[in-house]
Amino acid sequence: MSISTTIKSIQDIMRKDVGVDGDAQRIGQLVWMLFLKIFDDREQEWEMFYDDYKSPIPKELRWRNWAADPEGMTGDDLKNFIDNTLFPGLQNLEPAGDDYRGVVIRNVFEDAYNYMKSGQLMRQVINKLQDGIDFNKSAERHELGDMYEQILKDLQGAGNAGEFYTPRAVTEFMVNRADPKLNEKVMDPACGTGGFLTCTIEHKRKHYVSTPQDEQTLQQTIMGVEKKPLPHLLATTNLILHGIEVPDQIKHDNTLARPLISWTPKERVDVIVANPPFGGMEEDGIETNFPSAFRTRETADLFMTLFIHLLRDGGRAAVVLPDGFLFGEGMKSRLKEKLLEECNLHTIVRLPNGVFSPYTGIKTNLLFFTKGKPTENLWYYEHPYPEGVKSYNKTKPMRFAEFQTEIDWWGTEADGFASRVETEQAWKVSIDDIKARNYNLDIKNPHVGEQLIHDLDELLARYEQQQAEIQEIRHQLRDILADALSHNSDENTGGGAA
Repeated sequence: MSISTTIKSIQDIMRKDVGVDGDAQRIGQLVWMLFLKIFDDREQEWEMFYDDYKSPIPKELRWRNWAADPEGMTGDDLKNFIDNTLFPGLQNLEPAGDDYRGVVIRNVFEDAYNYMKSGQLMRQVINKLQDGIDFNKSAERHELGDMYEQILKDLQGAGNAGEFYTPRAVTEFMVNRADPKLNEKVMDPACGTGGFLTCTIEHKRKHYVSTPQDEQTLQQTIMGVEKKPLPHLLATTNLILHGIEVPDQIKHDNTLARPLISWTPKERVDVIVANPPFGGMEEDGIETNFPSAFRTRETADLFMTLFIHLLRDGGRAAVVLPDGFLFGEGMKSRLKEKLLEECNLHTIVRLPNGVFSPYTGIKTNLLFFTKGKPTENLWYYEHPYPEGVKSYNKTKPMRFAEFQTEIDWWGTEADGFASRVETEQAWKVSIDDIKARNYNLDIKNPHVGEQLIHDLDELLARYEQQQAEIQEIRHQLRDILADALSHNSDENTGGGAA
């Protein structure tokens, strides 16, 4: 039986349980169980490699001692054990000495929850996991990666405003172009389920790791922060699957909740790869962590301000942003001015409709910039659909191979991208032209005239995009009005005090 079939049958069992309500809870339930099974399989490896390996989990709480026997605990006994022994034991783990594995487990279970009410159904699920998946077989581990991406897509299908699963082709291309070297610190301050970080791990292993010492270096250079409990748990599990032995550098926190000025020079990083949540609004008060010129409740804009701040001089970023960032005014114009003055925004890849389908119709862009020198020229590259494709969907997703034309065209930053040429897809704009446009970066391809469209699918996609853009403008207007009203009330308060 394939892993994806095993997972599907587990979800079918969970649907019979009265305690589990909806996709998000089913995934939450599945993931903490997966985590313990994965951890136990990895422990078998560590026990073989390290003679002195000692598990951070107390004996009776280890998967092999309560879950692995198919004829083991079931019914009320199992339910009571999980609720009253396993969860409290893991949530209150006291790691010995500097054993960070215990800290990771405690953090994972801090926000995990057992939704299932039936001990019999729980035993069925555990047995499926035990019999159906062996994480120490590399082929299964690879297949699990595919299955894992399916779980993430299901989670997104459960509907989380402003958060979208980034297609693997896009994360791979962004990491490929940012090209993080072995010693470079890589951070995703809104890491979600860890897609950019696992891509970075694979990239470093493929190009820069050749000794066990290199692998140890890699393990210390990957950092992420995620504020929501379930994606954080998924990210931690994802990194363990990708061979990060102690993923304690995946923090459960909101990066925006910390004052910008409190980030020290020591915390600066070499590379940022990220798809910050867009279209979402931060809670009241978060914006006060930022300088007054860049205050907004629009999540993606706050993250962009943070990215610029967190990069060291010479540091590089690859970021997904919606069209609204390119054409936005007010605070967005000030932010774009800061970006172009402090960084070389050398490339914007404009993605076609449907890349993030079905989660959003908003058109997106990939921004590539390097901190330390101002922008002189900005190159745009309009990514076309492959031959015969009119839009992407679940059955026809974007593929990494499509980016080969960009990779061939790219050149190197060291010589100012001297090899780049204008093509039907690529064009260059000077900083003077951008200033004259008041930092509106929504610059259309000059090589393409207006075309009449007769294809129904394409017309519908255009309509969806326009609706998304209208929604984006509404958000901006609301922000501007809220800003104006708060300034007004501040002035009135000030006047009264005088």
